[in-house]
Amino acid sequence: MPLGRSLSMTSLNGLPQCEDEDLPVEDLLLFEISWEVTNKVGGIYTVIQTKAKTTADEWGENYFLIGPYFEQNVKTQVEFSEPPNPAVKKAMDTMKSQGCQVFFGRWLIEGSPYVLLFDIGSAAWNLDKWKGEFWEVSNIGIPFHDREANDAVIFGSLTAWFLKELSCQFDDKPNIIAHFHEWQAGVGLILSRSQKLPVATIFTTHATLLGRYLCAASIDFYNNLDQFDIDKEAGERQIYHRYCMERASVHCAHVFTTVSQITATEAEHMLKKSPDVVTPNGLNIKKFSAMHEFQNLHSMYKARIQEFIRGHFYGHLDFDLDKTLFFFIAGRYEFSNKGADMFLEALSRLNFLLRVHKTDVTVIVFFIMPAKTNNFNVETLKGQAVRKQLWDTAQSVKEKFGRKLYNALLKGEIPDLNKILDRDDISIMKRAIFTTQRHTLPPVTTHNMIDDSNDPILNTIRRIGLFNNRTDRVKVILHPEFLSSTSPLLPLDYEEFVRGCHLGVFPSYYEPWGYTPAECTVMGIPSVTTNLSGFGCFMQEHVADPAAYGIYIVDRRFRSPDESCNQLTQFLYGFCQQNRRQRIIQRNRTERLSDLLDWKYLGRYYMHARHLALSRTFPVKFEMEPSAPPKTEGFRYPRPSSVPPSPSASQHSSPHHSEAEDEDEDERYDEDEEAERDRQNIKSPFSIGALPQGKKKQHGEYRN
Repeated sequence: MPLGRSLSMTSLNGLPQCEDEDLPVEDLLLFEISWEVTNKVGGIYTVIQTKAKTTADEWGENYFLIGPYFEQNVKTQVEFSEPPNPAVKKAMDTMKSQGCQVFFGRWLIEGSPYVLLFDIGSAAWNLDKWKGEFWEVSNIGIPFHDREANDAVIFGSLTAWFLKELSCQFDDKPNIIAHFHEWQAGVGLILSRSQKLPVATIFTTHATLLGRYLCAASIDFYNNLDQFDIDKEAGERQIYHRYCMERASVHCAHVFTTVSQITATEAEHMLKKSPDVVTPNGLNIKKFSAMHEFQNLHSMYKARIQEFIRGHFYGHLDFDLDKTLFFFIAGRYEFSNKGADMFLEALSRLNFLLRVHKTDVTVIVFFIMPAKTNNFNVETLKGQAVRKQLWDTAQSVKEKFGRKLYNALLKGEIPDLNKILDRDDISIMKRAIFTTQRHTLPPVTTHNMIDDSNDPILNTIRRIGLFNNRTDRVKVILHPEFLSSTSPLLPLDYEEFVRGCHLGVFPSYYEPWGYTPAECTVMGIPSVTTNLSGFGCFMQEHVADPAAYGIYIVDRRFRSPDESCNQLTQFLYGFCQQNRRQRIIQRNRTERLSDLLDWKYLGRYYMHARHLALSRTFPVKFEMEPSAPPKTEGFRYPRPSSVPPSPSASQHSSPHHSEAEDEDEDERYDEDEEAERDRQNIKSPFSIGALPQGKKKQHGEYRN
């Protein structure tokens, strides 16, 4: 960040033009406030963690994150230090002198941003007083039994107190931007505005509270957005006070943002305000120096998954692992919201298609969704033990065989292969084969579920009859626990597991953004998403033929559930019909889309929100031409030339697909030429250079 220059001559990496020549750049401070700073609860943690480096590069020492202090998180994630900014230190000291515990340090993630953490417990004695003050300001009452809402009041009151102590030191100069994420941080915003602090405020909702509750109740949400009695629905679900906190935050903020266009539409009806800026979520993209390194990683981790499959399906391993595809769905256990219900129904239909057409392809589907369990399934553990025992047996026989062969060759003899294995070897191998005999089907779950009779995934599996029979071409494995490299069953981290799979399937009904398909994309793994997810809408906008790039988008908004399920089935069946070379080509294309999801490009929307907040809060000091958020013209991937013009040809709808067609398509495919053309469609990152005195930016100048 260029420090020490006046904003009258240039801007802070794109801040609006300032007319006050006495206001140095280093006086501007950016605070980002969230309950998930150093505290992983959900997807907001990923947003803040991955965005930190880009924001820290832009703001340098003037970027701070504010969150709650939890000792178990801080031990491994934060390195404590003294605040380098004297104003921040003085504000902290004032709060400490009145009994509040405030911690400062660097968050040990990429970018190493400064973090300011409030110990909620140390200030809990103020709760009744602060709830009273919040009622006087907003007329929102917080019930005593809602622990999360009470914590939000303490956290918000501490945040507003800190911002007040800080702003008092700047003599009303426009020095502070405060960006609040989600309703848990919203109390701080409401109190800051009620006290008329000279702070430019931004509020981002990553998903509306009521939207998530309504979708979980299997209501036709998107076709009835304008029909809901919002107050009544929130009251019936006993979240009216939380809903009021969220709505008040939205209306108090100088700038309101959401993470996707689909959430913007939702917010307009649920929160009664359209967002000023849509701020899509990104990731930190790490490119490999070798072009095909991600393909090598896919092969390596696929082999690790195959080892697990050999154990899990021992005694029923009558399918070819080289012709086996691994699909998966992962995320919070929200059966309908995450689309697990539709996915299972589509798998039943896919199983029927594969059996009818007598294909030699087998599909193994993993459900990685945490649920309540009491231990590993004994049969699953036994499978891995049997596999290891067979491996050890094979190794000992191989070593003995190798010695005899070696000695025979040294003597110049060709050994008699009928005699090279003696009776003991045959007995050992027969015993090994005997241990693989199994009189039960391979289990559909790896753990003992605490309430399996009421588990929606298991009940649906029972209904559709996917019990891992020999005749089934689709096999199902529910892994009701997050993946870990220390697991005795499947010793892989989530990223390693994703790289080893062939397709991620996320047919969500409610998904404000959708990090799971985005993570698949940056790892070069094709995925299925929907036009009700922020990610799916974003890809439809930026990619001419998403399916050609390995992004299959199911229409869940304008089709009936049965039609959507059929479309998903066709996507899955078409993927099964691809040969190995076609899958490699598609993975190359998928990985190239990762540039679209890089914070270096998507950070422009957050930048624009900060510009807008400053110009609205301090119109005398900062000027900005009224405009829509920055456009992304020239930021669109065309249809690859090697894909036939008809979208339906991107995947095969029938098994009668000739090898000659594959060869023709392969001949038209020039990877280097295609990659170069895709690179040209991603232009340089958005930035605003120096402006002559008094000149304002026109909207067109925000285009990349």
